[in-house]
Amino acid sequence: MTRERLYLFDTTLRDGQQTPGIDFSVEDKTLIASMLDAFGLDYVEGGYPGANPTDTAFFEKKRTKKAAFVAFGMTKRAGVSASNDPGLAALIHAAGDAVCFVAKSWDYHVDVALGISNDENLDCIKASVEATIAAGKEALVDCEHFFDGYKANPAYATACAKTAYEAGARWVVLCDTNGGTLPGEVTRIVGELIEAGIPGRNLGIHAHNDTGQAVANSLAAVEAGVRQIQGTLNGIGERCGNANLVTLIPTLMLKPHYAERFELGIDGDKLTDLTRLSRTFDELLNRNPEHQAPYVGQSAFATKAGIHASALLKDPKTYEHVDPESVGNQRRVMVSDQGGKSNFLNALKRRGIEVAKDDPKLDRLISLVKEREASGYAYEAADASFELLARRTLGRVPDFFEVQSFRVMVERRFDALGNLKTVSEAVVRVIVDGEEILSVAEGQGPVNALDIALRKDLGKFQADIADLELVDYKVRILNGGTEAITRVLIESSDATTDRWWTVGVSDNIIDASFQALMDSVIYKLLKNREQAGSVAAE
Repeated sequence: MTRERLYLFDTTLRDGQQTPGIDFSVEDKTLIASMLDAFGLDYVEGGYPGANPTDTAFFEKKRTKKAAFVAFGMTKRAGVSASNDPGLAALIHAAGDAVCFVAKSWDYHVDVALGISNDENLDCIKASVEATIAAGKEALVDCEHFFDGYKANPAYATACAKTAYEAGARWVVLCDTNGGTLPGEVTRIVGELIEAGIPGRNLGIHAHNDTGQAVANSLAAVEAGVRQIQGTLNGIGERCGNANLVTLIPTLMLKPHYAERFELGIDGDKLTDLTRLSRTFDELLNRNPEHQAPYVGQSAFATKAGIHASALLKDPKTYEHVDPESVGNQRRVMVSDQGGKSNFLNALKRRGIEVAKDDPKLDRLISLVKEREASGYAYEAADASFELLARRTLGRVPDFFEVQSFRVMVERRFDALGNLKTVSEAVVRVIVDGEEILSVAEGQGPVNALDIALRKDLGKFQADIADLELVDYKVRILNGGTEAITRVLIESSDATTDRWWTVGVSDNIIDASFQALMDSVIYKLLKNREQAGSVAAE
């Protein structure tokens, strides 16, 4: 059976940049474009040359090797010829392979936003496409607000799409700009448009996620005949985001319903890089990956209930819809107060800890975890703290150093210039190889001061923690009142880009923080020792 080709169009660098808090530099765009190109996307839309200095500089040269490099912009202005429109000229002359025009397809917008007649708008679409093709570039037209426009005036929305197609546009993209269209509506409207004379092989879908159905709408469009899908990495975009290509790609490649009928330009072995691509992108954005993201999230193949874990150990297909490794992810059987022995055995085995099912120490570990979780600990979210607790219970953690005491002081005072300041200072006393080391540090708040002091001097272990970085710090109050129990979760990383989470619980937020900080440092030292052992063994 011959499979039809589906084309993937990435608009992370253009539409994705409209996400609040995201502002790509030229360097950011260059790196992301190379990542998308290497992964196998068909089109990479780079931005709007001429609209801002960053995009203009980005389009000074082509930024992809295999993917078509696309400039985005408006169709020509009404009342000006294509040859005399500077905006159109900037798009056509920008480095790249194609131009994607945004064109009004809702007559309401033509009147209110553009202030021109419907026929003038059609002329702008036609002339812009023809000028692009004459310049030797591929032309695409994003029919903005297409579905809302079609529901309001199907004849005019259809006329906009047909004008683009008949002028020679390779792709006529149907945009759900407001994100309010439902899958059934997408299926019906796309079908009617194809019946009106535009082949599905020339149609694309651009879905927004305002009803949480951008992926579903994209798939509905494919079912109806569309052969190009636009979206972004991790679904970023204005408001609620765009269709998430990281979810769409494995669905199209791994689900037989699609994989048997369609093929993508992405090599099969590239799919195992998907999780890394998604998380690297989040790292570049300086934000935490979404734990429950389909396919690539940390919890995508995680299970907590004991009965589920037991079944997973017998046959992963009992609770997994695809193989985690197929997308570069991994199975996680979490330990918690809801877990049974199967959870613990699997979690320990994954960490290289072998223990017999009937070992009384295993029973002790299970009881200890459940007792501590009842008091506020959360080991399902703190993998490193769980591993340390397990190794301690089984007698397998070296005594790297001993903390004798710590003290934190917070003082509010006027400085020499008369400015009111709050100063935090911490003192930590540790013993390393029988030698007492006293460290004092100031920080941006008491926890930061404590962290700096703890890691300021660990004697012979100082070099081992030089690349240790605290990535995130979360505090949760577990009950009310000033005497409340506090849980602190700390996320750490190092030069290997590994990440681990540690937890501390106390009725004192500083003490809870110190527990989590201690676990982070000890886990890092243990990790280094094991890696050194692996290298030596090789």
